[in-house]
Amino acid sequence: MKAAVCYEFGKPLVVEEIDIDPPKKSEVKVRIGATAICHSDIHSIKGELGGGVPLVPGHESAGWVEEVGEGVTSLKPGDGVVVSLLKSCGHCLFCRTGRPFLCEADWPHTIERRLHNKKGEGLRASTGVGGFAEYVIVDQSQCVVVPEDLPMDRAALLACGVITGFGAVVNRAQVKPMESVVVIGIGGVGLNSVQGAALSGANQIIAVDVLDSKLEAAKAFGATHTVRADARDAVKQVQALTAGRGSDYVMVTVGSTTAIQQGYAMAGPRGMIVVVGLSPRGESLTLPVFFGGERMVTSSSMGTTKLAVDVPKLVALYQAGRLKLDELITARYPLEKINQAIASVERGEALRNVIMF
Repeated sequence: MKAAVCYEFGKPLVVEEIDIDPPKKSEVKVRIGATAICHSDIHSIKGELGGGVPLVPGHESAGWVEEVGEGVTSLKPGDGVVVSLLKSCGHCLFCRTGRPFLCEADWPHTIERRLHNKKGEGLRASTGVGGFAEYVIVDQSQCVVVPEDLPMDRAALLACGVITGFGAVVNRAQVKPMESVVVIGIGGVGLNSVQGAALSGANQIIAVDVLDSKLEAAKAFGATHTVRADARDAVKQVQALTAGRGSDYVMVTVGSTTAIQQGYAMAGPRGMIVVVGLSPRGESLTLPVFFGGERMVTSSSMGTTKLAVDVPKLVALYQAGRLKLDELITARYPLEKINQAIASVERGEALRNVIMF
């Protein structure tokens, strides 16, 4: 099969023919239809998330089940599926207590090398997916069946960007009607936080970004106000919009410690700051020791998502015309042009670029 391989951090990916092993116990082989480019992929190929090379990046995927391994009961060949990095064993403490997004299990396919280049070198599948390839091997728990008529480019968005941004608002923060929400970082994840806040009934949804084009896009997804993140009075603007108190919730969807600090300043008394974006490993954060007004700083892991429960609900919202997916896709590229697609995302030109297979 063809795959885009990272042999050196910070260098262009190499599109080449590689080999893939058959699925083992509890695993499935999925023929990929589409994989969206997430900023986490960019962090990965820059070496900012740990792990070694060579690797096949990509994790926001959808496709069709090609082959199933021993013991697979929830899927069959031909099923259209969303493929996520979220895995759940069903047996660890977190899975048994309804928090599968924090599953503690060890997964053979994330340690063993199921992908090999033509030199025989083992290739790491990033996040246990390796979605910049024509096929992937994943655990059956990573897949959710979707309707046959759901286009794969839209389905792929449900694997990460949508569930992460939407879920951080709906599942982790649990925003209620008439509350205020600030979203810092209006990319693919941030826009889904915006529309999650809108569907939750938030009365003020304040989008914060450094690009006017992103702020304009936020309005179409439900933002009621916009603020330039690089404005000297950005915090004061948010406070003025929220009766001088600050926001009830602040979703920080970019991997930036500076953005987290800004978000803390934008939160009002009893405000919750939810860190959604991934910052490079090793970075530290400075906040006031005294969390005045009972502010809370927390995080959301992949939108605090119960994959098998939340994805079908999101599909239903999309089919009812209440969840925007089409509008998230800026451009579609073949695998051979993946480096151009990544560069476009890095320049801030795209909400989501999608690799089509």
